[in-house]
Amino acid sequence: MAQEIERKFLLSGEGWRDHVLSTDTIRQGYLSASNGITVRIRTINDGRGFITIKSGGQALERSEFEYPIPIGDARQLLMRCLGRLIEKRRHHLDLPDGDWVVDEFQGAHAGLVLLEVELPDIKAEFTHPAWLGEDVTGRTEYYNSTLANLPGRV
Repeated sequence: MAQEIERKFLLSGEGWRDHVLSTDTIRQGYLSASNGITVRIRTINDGRGFITIKSGGQALERSEFEYPIPIGDARQLLMRCLGRLIEKRRHHLDLPDGDWVVDEFQGAHAGLVLLEVELPDIKAEFTHPAWLGEDVTGRTEYYNSTLANLPGRV
């Protein structure tokens, strides 16, 4: 079983921009989001498609299963998603101790910027740069599946 161990933060500065390695454009939506299970469809740079199932666990640790799907299938499935689509630019950072990304939301949630760090285990220590803001791990209003059902920015 694949486990995702992730912390999520607001940002208190722009210092993260000095650490950007690459940037992707992401569109995603949810076919299902109930009873602690989400089924997500995502396209990356309108060239790769994925289906992801996340379930259960604590806010910090959940089961995650992600599989590539043909881009044409992903585009078709996005048209069948619940709520609105999430559009964001994902910046991959060069920081140690985990897999660091900053999501700059577009569209209805323009202006929202979140950092996620995926960790190797639940007790892992990690760098806390000065521009790292409030820890919002587990706050459902910052889940992408929740944002897809909100009219605008949190």
